[in-house]
Amino acid sequence: MPNEQKHLYMYEALELRAEYDARRKTLNDTLPENFKVSKRRSMFGSEQESFQPSPDYKLNEVKEAIRKLDYKYRKLNSAIQKANYNYQLIFEDEAINLSEALEIRKSLNKKIGELHDRTVAASHLRTIHKEERDIVEESEISYQEAVSELNDARIAFRVLNRFIRKASYEIAIDYQDE
Repeated sequence: MPNEQKHLYMYEALELRAEYDARRKTLNDTLPENFKVSKRRSMFGSEQESFQPSPDYKLNEVKEAIRKLDYKYRKLNSAIQKANYNYQLIFEDEAINLSEALEIRKSLNKKIGELHDRTVAASHLRTIHKEERDIVEESEISYQEAVSELNDARIAFRVLNRFIRKASYEIAIDYQDE
């Protein structure tokens, strides 16, 4: 719901931006240069098909609707970005803006994937069987240490994600809903 000044909260603005994007995609897919229909096969072989615009499809109206949605999307996205830079939060004893928090979350998510792979690799010794001997390679890091690092990263991600989610219910975006 818009706040008292009829501005959107961040979570509403993000939903609306996604809706604008979906509307743009749908309209763009109806343009003659982008129009594609999934091929159907008949039991009698391939069929020849052609398509003409429906009587109520007005190309100029669709292009105008796309232009208006592009404008709204740009304005809304700009308002979201401005709010992201202006909102401050404290994460790991450091003041950061929401834009930085989103970048940190993205890098933490990537790091969690890498730490997952490292934990899996650390869970087993690698044995190379040679002719008369076996070569056992240990992981560069102990399994317990890998698990601990992975859990620390997951907790940091969860804490940061909660800050971001909380902010989305507090930040008012300077954009009027439709």
